Formats: sequence, C-alpha cells, structure tokens
Amino acid sequence: MNLEKSPAEPPAEPPARQSPEGCLTVAVRVPVRIVVLVLVVPVRMVWDALVVGGRLLKDAVLRPLGRALLWVGQAVFVWPWVALWRYVVVPVATGIAWLGNVVLVVPAVWVYQRVLTPVGHGIAWAAEVLWAGVAWVARGVGGGVVRVCRGIGAGLGWVYARLLTPVGHGIAWLVRVTGLVLAALGVGVYTAVSWLVRYLLVVPAVWAYRYVLTPVGHGIAWVAGGVVWLVRMLLTGVWLALYWTGRVLVVWPVLALWRWVLAPIGRALVVVGREIGDALGHAWRVAGRVSRAVGRALGTLFRWVFVEPVRWVYRTVLTPVGHVVRDVVWRPAVEAARGVGRAVRQALVSARASVRQALASARASVRQVRADVRRMLFGEPEQRQPVGPREPVGREARTLGSSTTALTKD
Repeated sequence: MNLEKSPAEPPAEPPARQSPEGCLTVAVRVPVRIVVLVLVVPVRMVWDALVVGGRLLKDAVLRPLGRALLWVGQAVFVWPWVALWRYVVVPVATGIAWLGNVVLVVPAVWVYQRVLTPVGHGIAWAAEVLWAGVAWVARGVGGGVVRVCRGIGAGLGWVYARLLTPVGHGIAWLVRVTGLVLAALGVGVYTAVSWLVRYLLVVPAVWAYRYVLTPVGHGIAWVAGGVVWLVRMLLTGVWLALYWTGRVLVVWPVLALWRWVLAPIGRALVVVGREIGDALGHAWRVAGRVSRAVGRALGTLFRWVFVEPVRWVYRTVLTPVGHVVRDVVWRPAVEAARGVGRAVRQALVSARASVRQALASARASVRQVRADVRRMLFGEPEQRQPVGPREPVGREARTLGSSTTALTKD
C-alpha cells in the first residue's frame, strides 16, 4: 500500500487548433498527390540505386585504391629518403664533423692558445710603453702651449676692458635716446590719426547705419516675408491639387486591383504551391518506402543466389585448405625467416661493436700522439706543489700527563 501522495499530474495541453481547410485545398490535394507520386517514385528509385552504387564503389574500390596509392607513394617517395637520411647523410655528416674538429678546430685552438695569445700580450705591452712615451712628450709640449695661450688671453682681456666696453656703453646710450625720441613721435602720430579716423569715418558710418540702412533693411525684410508667404500658399495649393489628382487617378485603381484581383489570385497560388510541396514530400517518403522494399527484395535474391553459395564454398572448402597451408607451409617459412633475421641482427650488432672499438682505439691513439707532440715541443707540465692546511692548528687538549706552566714543565 502506497502511503505517499502522488504528485499532481500537469494539465494536458490542449491540441493546437488547425485552421479550417477550404474546398479549393481539398479539391487540389488529391489529384496533385496522385500525379506527383507517379512522377516521383521512379526518380526516388533511381536516386536510391545511385546512392547504393556510390557507397559500394566507395567501400569496394575507391577506399582500397586510395590505401594502395598511399602505400605506393610512401614506398616510392618517403621510405627511400628516410633510408638515405638515416643510413647515409647522418653517418657522413657525423664523420665530417669529427674530421673538421680534428683538422680545423683543434689546430686553431692550439694556435690561439700557444701563438696568438703571447703575441697579443707582447703587442699590448709595446703599445702601453709607446703610449706612455707619447703622453710624456705631449705633457712637455702642452705646458708651453698653455703659457702662450694664457698671454694671449690676458691681452684680449685688456682690449675688452679698456676699449670695447666704453665704446659699447656709448652705443647703447645713443640707441636708448633715439628710441625715446621715436616713441614720442609715434605716440603723437597715433593719437592724431586715431582722432581723424574716429570723426571722419566711424561717426558718419554709425549714423548712416542707424538712421538710413536699418529702416531700409526692415522694409526689405517685410516685403520679402510677404513674397515668401504668397509663394508658399501657391505651392501648397498646387501640391494639394496634384496629390488628390494622383490619389484618385492612380492610387485608388491600383489599390482596388491589388485587393480584388491580385490578392485572391496570390492566395490561390499559395495554396496550390503549398499543396504541391506537401505532395512532393509525401510522395518522396512513400517512394522511399517502395524503394526500400524493392531493395530488400533484390538484396534477399542476391544473397540466396550469390552470397550463400560463396559462403558455403568458403566455409566448407577454402577454410580447411587454408588451415592446411598455414600449418604445413606458412608457419615453417615464417620460423625460418625469423631465424635468418635474428642471425643477421646479431651479425650487425657484433659489426657495430667492433667498429666502435676500432674508433675508440684510434681516438685513444690520436690523443696519445697529441700528448707526446705537446710534451716534445713545450716540455713536461709543471707539477703543482701540495699546499698545507690553511686553517690554524689549535692547542692540544690538556691531559693528566702534560703540564701547561713553566714551573711544571720538564
């Protein structure tokens, strides 16, 4: 017994109200659907056949062909270059780098350390000595030049203080007096010209603007306003006449034609187009079901005619033969190939180890020869003397058998 209260079920939504269909819709729908179904069924069957053929062509021909072309492209264009890079270019580049290090880098470093560095130090020491001599000579010559320059500066200072300064003061006083005179003349001329301009030009111009031009301008503005009002009224009347003429002769006939002729025809065409579209969709779905039934029948026939016999032959004949070939021929051949591969791999590993040992011995021989040549040319390197501990040794700890004072020492 369920004691919990079940939740209230949500109210069911009312079904959407369908718009009532007219007699024209019902009259057009049935014949249109019949005609469209007759026309669409062959097209849908041809389309389904093309789709099935395209999928079969893609899965059975194009995809394996693409994989084969990809493998051939890799075998022809990628793998040879990878092998060339891995087994030819890299070893050759490694050998060239080692040879360049031995032939160029090591001798260059030796020449730099043993020849160029001492020569550079000697050149630097000679340059320092030469620079010190030049500086000493320049210091002696510079003292005399400084004394001569001081004498010339003292003479030029006396000329400036005794001759140029008084002359400059007199010229400055003359310029100041001349400026004051010219300023007084300029003020007087400016005052006279401003008075003449004020009473000969400004006052008459203001009087003419106030008592002549202003009344004339007001009259011209009033006349222009009246003319503009008259023109506006004339244009408004002409516009109203043209507006009503165009509305009566053009707009109303066109509106009547649209409302009573074009709109009903458009509605009928919309209904016919919608029914044709619905009929096409319905016929396409029906044709799909018909095509699916025909395809399944043909597939069943093809399976019982071709696939089942081939499957029986594969299952009862080819599979036992394949097992026999696999157990008798293929597995022994694979085991033999694997043994040959292991032997070849071991041989390659041993050859690589021998080559590495030969290179290591050659490298050690070259190092020994280089050390012998350096010892012959420059002698034995200096042996460093062992250095004692730098930390001070502390006093030994006091014991019972030792004394630390002068009275108790042995």
